[in-house]
Amino acid sequence: MVFLTVVFPVILNRDSFFSEGVAMTSKHNLTLSSFDQGDSKTLAVNRVYHGFATVNAYEVAHKKFDGTWTPPLKRELFESGDAVVVLPYDPIRDEVVLVEQFRISAHARGIKPWLAECIAGRVDEGETPEQVAIREAHEEAGCVISDLQYIGAMFLSPGIIAEYATFYVARTDAAKVSGVHGLDSEDEDIRAFAVDYTDAQQALTDGRLLVSPAFICLQWLALHRDRLREQWTGAA
Repeated sequence: MVFLTVVFPVILNRDSFFSEGVAMTSKHNLTLSSFDQGDSKTLAVNRVYHGFATVNAYEVAHKKFDGTWTPPLKRELFESGDAVVVLPYDPIRDEVVLVEQFRISAHARGIKPWLAECIAGRVDEGETPEQVAIREAHEEAGCVISDLQYIGAMFLSPGIIAEYATFYVARTDAAKVSGVHGLDSEDEDIRAFAVDYTDAQQALTDGRLLVSPAFICLQWLALHRDRLREQWTGAA
């Protein structure tokens, strides 16, 4: 999968976050403009590259906040289909399942190219996001998941990548997770492993986790962990 790396503060508890000096200074709600799809237009599309993914060069124009229109703008867009990300969680062992694999982005940047991240994969034609999560958990980690918890669906870097990803946390038995997995047909070489929940959260701040979907899933789990443990095991 293709994800851009982002780093942001770890917010484990909303109330403590605001009580520790980061106070809200206004009551303004998030309100977007009245612009819609009709306020932008595609003038031309040219394919620049097509392989595992496609790069298209768009010529577009859009209405500005002052009511006028921009001149024709050239924008390149990396298009590779939609994706699903899932973080398996074992509420009994209090462990999450992550995977490690070679990533070309890190290699090209000149840092260690084996990155720890969440299980993820592309949505094939006719598949639902839930089906993709279950399939990818098996393919990448030999992991059986259930009780999928929907986190949300979002763009990861909409200025350059069209990818729209759906995120889940799911229940699993982490004791059964180990080894190297992946599809030979896709030259995948993926190590699956379980990690203590507390250490996974610590990894968000000490540089061991550099892939943004892991931040999204682990921070969501931080907010809902007690509820899931009570719901799935009867113990908070």
